[in-house]
Amino acid sequence: MFSFNTYSKWHALFVHTGEEDNVKERIHYRFGEDELAALVPKRRMRERKNGNWSYRTRTLFPGYVLINGNINEEQYYKVKEIPGVITFIKDKNGPLPVDESEINLLLRFMKGKEIIESSRVLMEGSKIIVTEGPLYGMEGLIQSIDKRKGRAKVRINFIGQPRVVELSVSIFNTA
Repeated sequence: MFSFNTYSKWHALFVHTGEEDNVKERIHYRFGEDELAALVPKRRMRERKNGNWSYRTRTLFPGYVLINGNINEEQYYKVKEIPGVITFIKDKNGPLPVDESEINLLLRFMKGKEIIESSRVLMEGSKIIVTEGPLYGMEGLIQSIDKRKGRAKVRINFIGQPRVVELSVSIFNTA
């Protein structure tokens, strides 16, 4: 479980790819979760390697860490000094807040955890019906489904940009 302040803004950090978890831990160490909470959204994916299927956890947005808190000037420079941090996503006025609708969608996918689990999908011809899981009720976001890999391509916005991410699904066909 992760905790965050619903009254604070969310911001995105651009970090070295592969350093997301290290940066998150450094933020929590330097500030404490009450001052700034860091989040690295992840997804649980079914993958095949050497003929064997297994589940692996992958970062949803490689190179990004989300932080929740009201950033003042002192905190801004303290965060930028953390090893692995490249910069805040910002505009001319400073750190750019992540849109609330984007954060709410991610939080809905994660359901209080940091990992987006698999959804159960029913296929009726070309019609997709999500019966349970994080994609429940969000069929309109699904662009396509790869039955062989058990993945759904989902279109979402992140930092104001449309992106397509792959999420794990268990597929069932109707006869």
